[in-house]
Amino acid sequence: MSRYINPFTDFGFKKLFGTEINKDLLIDFLNTILPEESRITTLTFLTTEQLGEGAFDRKAVFDVYCENERGEKFIVEMQKAEQDYFKDRSIFYSTFPIREQAKRGNDWDFELKAIYTIGLLDFVFDKSPLNDDLLHHEVVLYDKNTQSVFYHKLTYIYLELLKFHKTEAELETNFDKWLFLLCHMEVLDGCPTKLQSKIFEKAFATAEIAHYSEAEQRYEESLKVYRDLING
Repeated sequence: MSRYINPFTDFGFKKLFGTEINKDLLIDFLNTILPEESRITTLTFLTTEQLGEGAFDRKAVFDVYCENERGEKFIVEMQKAEQDYFKDRSIFYSTFPIREQAKRGNDWDFELKAIYTIGLLDFVFDKSPLNDDLLHHEVVLYDKNTQSVFYHKLTYIYLELLKFHKTEAELETNFDKWLFLLCHMEVLDGCPTKLQSKIFEKAFATAEIAHYSEAEQRYEESLKVYRDLING
């Protein structure tokens, strides 16, 4: 048994990033990957189950769904296995925060708050040789003719974690440290020296399996699902 939970499991990911008591972990992580102008001060968790407009419409269930102090929406997903039409699924999910902003009546001016869809990927989804070393993708609507951003309120950020290969000695930025934690937490025996700060020490304390005696069975089930996915 490892000392720490595997953050790629549903249980582990939501324990780190999807609970009110650990909201500061999510804020710190998001602020390392978001553009400077989008930095977050506070977050409010929203319901993760999104229903279609009709009784027979397809629903969506997010891993983490939240809103910042400006009303901007964030979908945060841990994607454990490659699947057909992954990009289509990601776009489909982003339509729910768009639709829920619509106001009834004729006086709505169609102004939308920004939406960020963030995917932490345990697989390589862009196999183009041009992207061999690129693990942080930031995708927006783009005008090919003017070579400029057409719409800045709809952003897709993907992190291909399998491409992260830095050792502890090579860690420099907060971004490096978070990716190192996510990629190696399950096999570590303590908080590494380079990560010894208040936020990371809290992350390791949160992830310690010894604290989860009552939930151990749920974690074991979540871990089995993850292993079945990566070995399938």
